[in-house]
Amino acid sequence: MVSQGVVQGNFQTLSVKLDARGVLTVALNRPDVRNAFNETLIAELTEVFGRRVLENDVRLVVFTGEGTVFSAGGDLNWMKKSIELSFAGNLEDTQRLTAMFRTMNECPKPVIGAIHGAAIGGGVGLTAICDIAIATRDTQFSLSEVRLGIVPACIGPFVISKIGASHARALFMSAERFQAPRAKEVGLIHGVVEDRVALDVEIERVVANMLQCGPHAMAAAKKLVLDLSWAERREAVGDTLDYVARMLAELRVSPEGQEGLKAFLEKRKPNWIR
Repeated sequence: MVSQGVVQGNFQTLSVKLDARGVLTVALNRPDVRNAFNETLIAELTEVFGRRVLENDVRLVVFTGEGTVFSAGGDLNWMKKSIELSFAGNLEDTQRLTAMFRTMNECPKPVIGAIHGAAIGGGVGLTAICDIAIATRDTQFSLSEVRLGIVPACIGPFVISKIGASHARALFMSAERFQAPRAKEVGLIHGVVEDRVALDVEIERVVANMLQCGPHAMAAAKKLVLDLSWAERREAVGDTLDYVARMLAELRVSPEGQEGLKAFLEKRKPNWIR
């Protein structure tokens, strides 16, 4: 089981464990409310992905939820508070939420999502920030915000980046529920398995495969995709062909790049494979 390991930190809403391979399992841990968002969960996810995940002993992240549901979106008590807030108060609240998603999306370590039960509203946003997401077949998804008279705005950029404008228009406006096969069809997830047992097996397969890859190279690969696909980052890149040529040249002369190429030519495993 990927989740076995040493408990990391004292969190109210998360279970965080690191195993001997450098796999950090981050699990939403509010099963009594279906792992719904509140202020504490937002703050703790921001801290874990903004600080703990960046430390050298972490190779990759498995992101999941305790209990029967991955995440049912916003906590009712948290949403109830927004009714009483002014525009300024609501803006502060939504900016914290957006900052959390940005931090998670830009995490330089690979994030592998193990999705089960349901991912509703913000739970779809959490699915979207995963680099690889696998879900059980019966998992229910919905961008349900319009049923409450609001929209999936804070998660919008991350979901649209994953599924594209056409599917986003249909799912944002309809709020319809759909299951894992449709989620894979639109690009929100990458694999579908039959049940939780099969989910554990598939996540372990993905983890084992990614541990064969160069840690810095994976971070660079993720940066490459974000830099070339996000508008504000794309503008900062400048000339695309010069950017990609420089990136590859830098990686070729880096310690990891040198080790990887030499290991390949010498027909041995590189030093990052334990």
